[in-house]
Formats: sequence, structure tokens, C-alpha cells
Amino acid sequence: MSQDTLPFIPFTKPTIDEATIAAVADVLRSGWITSGPKVLEFENALGDYLGGATVRCFANGTATMKIALQVAGIGPGDEVITTPISWVATSNVILAVGAKPIFVDVDPQTRNLDLNQVAKAISKNTKAIMPVYLAGLPLDVDALYALANQHGLRVIEDAAQALGSSWNGTRIGHAGKHDLVSFSFQANKNLTTIEGGCLVFNTERFGEDQVRLAEKLRLQGLVRSGPDGMEVDILGGKDNLTDINAVIGLHQIKQLDQFQKRRIELAKEYFQKITQAGLANKGLGLPVADYEQSNWHMFQVTLPLTRLQRSRGDMMTTLKERGIGTGVHYPIITGFELYRKLGYRPESTPIAAEIGRSILTIPLFPTMSSHDIDSVVEALTQVLN
Repeated sequence: MSQDTLPFIPFTKPTIDEATIAAVADVLRSGWITSGPKVLEFENALGDYLGGATVRCFANGTATMKIALQVAGIGPGDEVITTPISWVATSNVILAVGAKPIFVDVDPQTRNLDLNQVAKAISKNTKAIMPVYLAGLPLDVDALYALANQHGLRVIEDAAQALGSSWNGTRIGHAGKHDLVSFSFQANKNLTTIEGGCLVFNTERFGEDQVRLAEKLRLQGLVRSGPDGMEVDILGGKDNLTDINAVIGLHQIKQLDQFQKRRIELAKEYFQKITQAGLANKGLGLPVADYEQSNWHMFQVTLPLTRLQRSRGDMMTTLKERGIGTGVHYPIITGFELYRKLGYRPESTPIAAEIGRSILTIPLFPTMSSHDIDSVVEALTQVLN
């Protein structure tokens, strides 16, 4: 088979079955296509999945994080400690509420926030910690909350990639175990609604007021009373999820455990075949092999760019020519022009800077086959040689 006729393996691919497509058609025929009964049903299903948690859905996972900051009372003059290895939305929302992101370095193995560095960065202006669970791998949640409680800080978990992940046997976002947890349902997530997200609230600790505030912020600050009563007393946005998105999520959540089981199988196969090919000996960096707690949202490697004397972009092009799709998740946030103009520099977090330069996402999605894994490992072997 010539390279021109090689089947292409994307780095991710949503699994949408015919029942889901039919359900979307039913919603379209119903005449109620914006926020309605399916959104409520989806929120309840998510709450059940998370042990009875209080959940509200939003148009995207960026809105959930911004609103989480707002309900936590974060604003101008406040600092939020976070990671520089994430999608830029994580820190953009901190800027959007007028607060200042404080970037600390990451653990070289997990690629998540180094809590020792977090502890050193806490100041009198620190109001919250916003960790990111990169590729679905959680950090030490117990240590995170012990540190936050010691200093009286809020925790806003950017768990965009971590639905289905767990810590010590308890799902991330489980009722009563966390502060504010944000999940994303964007197209490449383990559960997708095409676009969407949800926020999980700890009502046992903080009560229902924050839920009501989030609901107001979600839709123009609006509060309804009676058939014609309306009031707006705060500035809200337009961040509601639609019933079309929600019905997709309802079908996805039924399959989520099956999706995750398959992702774990594929991750194990990657480790086995990468080891057999001797790629670690050629400098390929591998993720933490955690099959109990990670949901394996992505399989990320790091490239030995110095040894190869090639750019990551060049290698991605070569892999694409061999039928392998890849992604970059993520360039270091402090390398973007917006953040450089604000005075941030990648070299202030050297471990994160190196990861941002060399990280590469290779294909992982539930409908992949063992043959697909073979093709990816073979192509990696070729480019590393």
C-alpha cells in the first residue's frame, strides 16, 4: 500500500451511535431545542454518576470555569495558582474576572501541578488553586485539599479532561468530596455533547446559594417568578446548554464506562508495544501508567527533540504522511504573546517549558483497533530512527 492510500488514524474520534443520532432527531422534531427537559435530565444523570452531586450544565467548559471563579468570589486583586501546561482557557478565565494567574512548575512524571511549588507560591493575595488533570490523570487530591484548607483557599478543579477519573477509589467530582469541579464535553472529550460542560458544587459545605448564583450567571443574570415575573440584578452571560447537546450527553453517559474500559485496554497495549519496540531507549518519554485512576483521555509522549535535531512540527508532518494524526496538548501558556506582554516567561517554570516544547498526543479513542496501535508504534519507530 502506498503512502497516498494509507488509512488515516486521527488522534481522536468521537463515538456517536445511531441511537444518539435518532435521539437528536427526536429533539429537533419536538420543537423544544434550546435549554429544556433534556438539560434537566442530563444534569440529573451526571449527578447520579457522581454519587448524588449537584450539577449544572453550561454551553462550554470555559464558561464553567469562569462562573466557578465568580461564585467563589474571585476578582480584581486576587491571585489564583495554576499550571502553565493546559489549554489557555484555564488562565484566560482568571484574567477575565480581573484576577492574576500565578503559574508554578509541574511534576515531570505526572505533568500536573507540583504541590510543593504551589505551597511556595501562596501569598496574602492568593484566593484559590486551580489544578488541571492533564490527559485525565489526577494529582494527589487529598494533599491538594489539605494544602488549600491549611491556607483557607478555594479549590476550582479544571477537570475538563477527567470525567471518569478517580482518586483513591472515588470519582473526581463525587458529591461532598470536592469544592468546585469543572468538566468539559467538547468534541474530543471522553463524553461529548459536541460543545458543553458542567460545574459540580459542594452544597454540603457551601450551601445552595452558589448554585443559584451560577444559574443566574449562566443566563443574563435572570431570575423568574410566576408566569410573567422577571428580575436581573447582576451581569450574566449567555452560557446555557441546549437540549440538542444534552440528549447527546444522555446517550454518551450510558456508554462512558465502556468507553473508559476500552481506553485502558488501548493504553496498556501502547505501553506493551512501545516497550517491545525499544522506543523508551530512544528517548521517547511516556505518561504515568496509572490504570486505576486515569480515564486515559489522551496518550501523550514527549519527543527527544535535541537528540533527533528535528522540530516537533516536522515530526508531526512526517507522521501525518504515514497516516498518523497527532496533536499538541499543550504549548506552555506563558509562551503565548498575550502572556509575554503581561510579563510572564516560560523559563520561570523550566520543567513545564520543556514539556510544552516536546509533548505530543498520539491517537487514542475507543474504536481504535490493535492494528491501529501497531501502525502508530511503527510510524513512531520510523521517525525516531
